[in-house]
Amino acid sequence: MKASDLFVKALEAENVEYVFGIPGEENLDLLESLRRSRIKLVLTRHEQAAGFMAATYGRLTGRTGVCLSTLGPGATNFVTAAAYAQLGGMPMLMVTGQKPIKSSKQGHFQIVDVVRMMEPLTKYTRQIVSIGNIPASVREAFRRAEEERPGAVHLELPEDVAHEEGDGKPIPKSYSRRPVAEDKAVARAVDAILAAKRPLLMVGAGGNRKTTRTVLGEFVDQIGIPFFTTQMGKGVIDESHPLWLGNATLSDGDFVHRAIDHADCIINVGHDVIEKPPFFMRSADAGDKTVIHVNFLGAQVDPVYFPQIEVVGDIANAVWQMKESLKPKREAAKWDFSRFMDIKAHFDAHLAKGQDDARFPLYPVRIVHDVQEVMPEDSIICLDNGMYKIWFARYYRAHEPNSLLLDNALASMGAGLPSAIATKIVHPDRKVMAVCGDGGFMMNSQELETAVRLKLDLVVLVLRDDAFGMIRWKQENMNFPDYGMTLANPDFVAYAQSYGAQGHRVESADAFAPLMRECFATPGVHLIDVPIDYSDNERVLNREIKRLSAALTI
Repeated sequence: MKASDLFVKALEAENVEYVFGIPGEENLDLLESLRRSRIKLVLTRHEQAAGFMAATYGRLTGRTGVCLSTLGPGATNFVTAAAYAQLGGMPMLMVTGQKPIKSSKQGHFQIVDVVRMMEPLTKYTRQIVSIGNIPASVREAFRRAEEERPGAVHLELPEDVAHEEGDGKPIPKSYSRRPVAEDKAVARAVDAILAAKRPLLMVGAGGNRKTTRTVLGEFVDQIGIPFFTTQMGKGVIDESHPLWLGNATLSDGDFVHRAIDHADCIINVGHDVIEKPPFFMRSADAGDKTVIHVNFLGAQVDPVYFPQIEVVGDIANAVWQMKESLKPKREAAKWDFSRFMDIKAHFDAHLAKGQDDARFPLYPVRIVHDVQEVMPEDSIICLDNGMYKIWFARYYRAHEPNSLLLDNALASMGAGLPSAIATKIVHPDRKVMAVCGDGGFMMNSQELETAVRLKLDLVVLVLRDDAFGMIRWKQENMNFPDYGMTLANPDFVAYAQSYGAQGHRVESADAFAPLMRECFATPGVHLIDVPIDYSDNERVLNREIKRLSAALTI
C-alpha cells in the first residue's frame, strides 16, 4: 500500500467528508489517493480561505475540519487560519506537503520549517517520517483537535514519504467520555447561588454545544435566573427569552454592564479570557460578588478574571447537576431580579431605536433589523470582522446556537465569505448569508468563484463605507485626525458578475429587505452592495449608550 493511500484511509476512518485547499506538486500522491476515496476535495482560491472553511466546518459539526496545502508559501498561508481555529476553539487539521526528506533534489528551494512555525499556533504538530507513523499520527491529531478545548493541529507529509510503500491500517477511535465535575464543587456553587440576592448567568463560547444548549435552556426556564451572552455565546439560549439581558458587545458602559455591576453572584458558563470583551473583575470590588467558573477546563487566572469557585468538567453535566440541586430549593431562595428587569426594559427600548430609519446610505440598526426580519430563525449569518460586527452582535437576536457566526477571539478580517461557503456545504437546506465590510470582503473576495463553481445558493452583503470603518471609529474616539483609513472599491455588482454570480445594488432603505427576499428566492450566488452610514458610531456607541445606562442608578 502506498503511504498516501494509508493516510487517506486514516482520514476516512475519522469520518472526514471534505478536504478544503490547494494542492501542489508535493501533494500529488495524496491528491490521487483522495480522487479514489469518498472524501470530496473543495478546491479553493487561497489557502487562508481553505483554513477558514475547515475551521468553520469544525465549529459547526464538532468534528475536525481538514485543509490541504503544499509546502512553503502554501503552508505559510495557513498561519492566520491556524490562529483563527486555535483561539476560537474550532477543531481543524492542516495537512501540508514538503520536499523529500530522504534525498534532496532542489536544495532549500521553498523550504521553511513548517512544523516549528506551527508550534505556537497549534495543539499538535508533527512531520510524518515513514509510512509506519501515519496511523498513530492521524489518530492523535484528531484526538487533540477535538478534545476540550478544541483547536488547530498540523501534519506535514513529505513527498517521498507519501510515495513510500508499506503496510498498515488506521487506528480506530477509543471510547471516551469527558470527566464530570466533582460533587463538592457543584455543592459549593449551589450554596453560593442560593446565598446570593442577585445571581446572574453568563453564557460564553464554551456553552455552544448541542447538549449544553439544551441543559442551559432548562436551567433558565426552571430556575429563573436572568442571563446575558458574550459575542461567541450568542444563540446558545434563545435571545428572545424574557430573561435575556443583552450581549456583552461593548467593553463597558452598556446596559448589560449595569446588570453585571448589580449582580452579587455571576455564574460564568463557558467563557474564558480569550473572548473579547472579557468579563472584568475589578480588584477594588471583587469582594462584593462571587464568580463561579463552569467550564471544561480550570480558569486561566488573569488580572481581569479570578473566580472564587471553579466547577470543572463536562459543562452540560455540571449545569444539569446545579439545576437539579437548585430546583427543590428554588422557592426558599431570596432572589430579587426586579432591578435586572428594569435594566432589560431600558435595553429593549434602546434596541428598537433606529429600526425604521429611512436614511440612505443605510443606518446600521436598520440593516440589522431588516436582516432579522428576512432571515428565518434557523438561518445562519456569517460575519466577517469590521465595524458592523458590533452593531450585529448587540442588536441582532440569535435564536439558535451558531446562527450568528462571528469570531471574537482572533477577530480576523477575511473570514466571512469562506465561513459562509463552509456553512452552506454543512447546511445546504438552511438560508446562509455572509455579511462583510468592503475591507474584509476584498481580502478573500476571490472565493466568490469557489461558491459559484460549487453551485451554492448564497447571499453576500457587502457593507460599503469605502474605509476601514472599525479603526476609523477608534481613531475618532481617540481624538486623532481622520487619516489613512479611506480606500477605493471596485464596482461590486460588476465584480460579482465577472465571477458568474449575480450582483445587486441597494438604492434606498425601503428597497433593502425586498431585495434580500428576492435574492433568497432566486438560486445561485448573490452579492448585494449596501452603502452604510457609520456617522453615528461615535455618538451612539461611545456616548449615548453610556449616558443612558449610567442614568440607571443601582
